[in-house]
Amino acid sequence: MILTVTGNPALDVSYRVDRLRPGHTHRIRAVHERAGGKGFNVSSVLHERGIPTLALGPVGGILGDSLRADLVDSGVPHDLLPVAAATRMTIAVIATEWADGDEVTMFNEPGGPLSTADWERLTDLVSEHLPETTVLVCSGSLPSEAPDETYAHLVTLAAGVGVPTVVDAGGPVLRAAARAGAAVLKPNAEELLEAVGIEDPLAGAHELRDMGAGAVVVSLGADGMLATTEDGDWRATPPRRISGNPTGAGDAAVAALANGVHLALTWPERLRLAVAWSAAAVAAPLAGTINPEVLAEVQDSIQVSPL
Repeated sequence: MILTVTGNPALDVSYRVDRLRPGHTHRIRAVHERAGGKGFNVSSVLHERGIPTLALGPVGGILGDSLRADLVDSGVPHDLLPVAAATRMTIAVIATEWADGDEVTMFNEPGGPLSTADWERLTDLVSEHLPETTVLVCSGSLPSEAPDETYAHLVTLAAGVGVPTVVDAGGPVLRAAARAGAAVLKPNAEELLEAVGIEDPLAGAHELRDMGAGAVVVSLGADGMLATTEDGDWRATPPRRISGNPTGAGDAAVAALANGVHLALTWPERLRLAVAWSAAAVAAPLAGTINPEVLAEVQDSIQVSPL
C-alpha cells in the first residue's frame, strides 16, 4: 500500500459565495466540511482510484473528532494518533461569479505545537506500518515548533527498510528531505523558490537534486509540470486550461507520482498521470477528489517532452 503522513492535519471548510467583497457581509450558498491536510487528500484520491492506501496523522480536539468522522464516512483507511494539540481549520472561500472561472481565497490556521513525545509516537506509528508499505508520502506543512528535519527523519527511516519516499513541502523542510535522499520531491514554484532562492524553476530543481533528492517535480499550475530525474529533464503540459477550484490539485499530482513509483512507471508515464490527475482535481468540487469526465478527456492528451 501507499502510506501517507500528514504532519499538520486540518478540517477543511469550503464556502461558496457569488462574489468575495472585503468589508461586506456574504451570503454563503453552500458549505462543505471534510478531513484535510495534504496527506489526507493524497490518500483520498488514491482510495477513490481503488489504490490501497493508509492515512496517518496527529489529531486532537473537537475538530479532530470531526476529521476522524469524515474519514470514517468516506471509507478512507486511516490510523490517527490522538494528541493534546487541537486540530486546526482551513477555510476556502470560492467566488463563483468570476470572469476566468472560480476564484478561491484561502485562510489557513497554524497548527498547534506537538510535544517531542508526540513526534516520537508518530514515528513509531509509521514504523509499525512500513513493513506493508511500498511508497511513503510525507505531505504538507508542519505544526509550529516542529523540527525542519521531521520529514527527513521519516525518509531515512523508510529508506532503511527499502521504502522510497515522496515529499511535498517547502522551505527548510524540503531542503532537509532532499539531503535525506527522498526519492521524489514535489514542490510548487513558490515552495521551490522559498527552499533554494532561485527564480528559475528548473535550476532550482537541479539544486535540490544536487543536495541528494532522487527526482524533483515542480508544479507550475495551469502550465503543467517540469521535472529533473535520473532519466533527464522533462516538461509536461495539459491540453487546455481547466477552470475550477485548484485546491487539492497538487495533492492529486502527489498521489499520481506515488502510484507511479509504486508501479515502477517510466518518468514520462508518471508525469502524464500526474498532470492528468491534477487537471481533473481542479474540475472537482472538493480537494481529495478528481472529476472522472475531465480525466477521461485529458489523460491521453498530456504532452511530455524532454528538456
